[in-house]
Amino acid sequence: MQTFSFDPVELPPAAAELRREVREFLAEHNATRKPLDRAQSWSGSDPEFSRKMGERGWIGMVWPKTYGGHERTSFERYVMLEEMLVAGAPVGAHWIADRQSGPLLLNFGTEAQRQKYLPPVTRGEMYYSFGMSEPDSGSDLASVRTKATKVDGGYLINGRKIWTSGAHTAHVMIALLRTRNNPDNRHDGLTQFLIDLRDLDGTDLKEKNGISVRPVISMLGEHHFNEVTFEDAFVPETAVVGTEHGGWAQVMAELAFERSGPERYLSSIQLVLEMIRALAAHPTPQGHIAVGRLVAHLATLRQMSVSVAGKLNAGEDPALEGSIVKDLGAVFEQEIPTIAQQVFDVEPKLGEGSDLEQVMGFLIQNSVSYSLRGGTREILRGIIARGLGLR
Repeated sequence: MQTFSFDPVELPPAAAELRREVREFLAEHNATRKPLDRAQSWSGSDPEFSRKMGERGWIGMVWPKTYGGHERTSFERYVMLEEMLVAGAPVGAHWIADRQSGPLLLNFGTEAQRQKYLPPVTRGEMYYSFGMSEPDSGSDLASVRTKATKVDGGYLINGRKIWTSGAHTAHVMIALLRTRNNPDNRHDGLTQFLIDLRDLDGTDLKEKNGISVRPVISMLGEHHFNEVTFEDAFVPETAVVGTEHGGWAQVMAELAFERSGPERYLSSIQLVLEMIRALAAHPTPQGHIAVGRLVAHLATLRQMSVSVAGKLNAGEDPALEGSIVKDLGAVFEQEIPTIAQQVFDVEPKLGEGSDLEQVMGFLIQNSVSYSLRGGTREILRGIIARGLGLR
């Protein structure tokens, strides 16, 4: 019978020194950020903060030096991420590029693509979005219908992508597109493409290239998501990432990076910190029990996530374990606002109230998306079932 494993892992001594460096950096550059802003977690964005991280060598940490990386360990990167997330630092601008787009290009990109698209990421100057989901498709990536039709010198793209995070600010999109139809195998005929949206100097390339971006505003009035429409958008043959028609296996490898990091259980951490601050001023037995349980769950998820970092550091494929961490982490993150409401006799608020009330209000509305991004709960549990040989 197939199984999974979360082997205990000890962080190396270098990680402790790096943790101290990151905390000193955050004390200087993130101290004035308000709790409500910190609650945005890795969705919060500040290009200047990203550039400062690039100067410290904290973007592309594990990438080869040839492409601007620093060849540090997955454990060191994990510690840096953990500290940034707990501090609610505005890492959103470079997040997707560092987490998954860069590793995708390292694994499947051409040398020319790596030389062009990776060094600006490590400097905190180039941001990515990914075009996967489509209207009426949900999380079923195999149903992608946006077409890339081969023409002289490249491809013409027609169709739409939805829930495209950061497409309005990104320089590059990596899109999964349909390059041929195979009724007997929906996974066949999918190809990934690099699509330029904006130059490094800020010049917008979308309209010129037949691409339009429409904002999708959240319940909180925030603009993170977009609908992207392609109308005869031309991309050259050199824009193909990896193998033509082989994009399904590539995107599955990319999603493994998305699902296994500490952001999958720390997105609601700011509310836990506000609960602890409130209980320090007005302690209650019920509150202590609730926070104790949350911390115990947090410690367990952290150990599982660190174990996944160990597998990545050893060059193993942690797709199954990463899916488990993502699924359990989303359940944990979504429970925290409800628990906070039960413990404290306060109402969640937006735009006014205490830090506890405002952070609670933000996360009650925002956390519903945590079991959608990176794959719905149903999709993840299907992956886990297949990994265990149950379907």
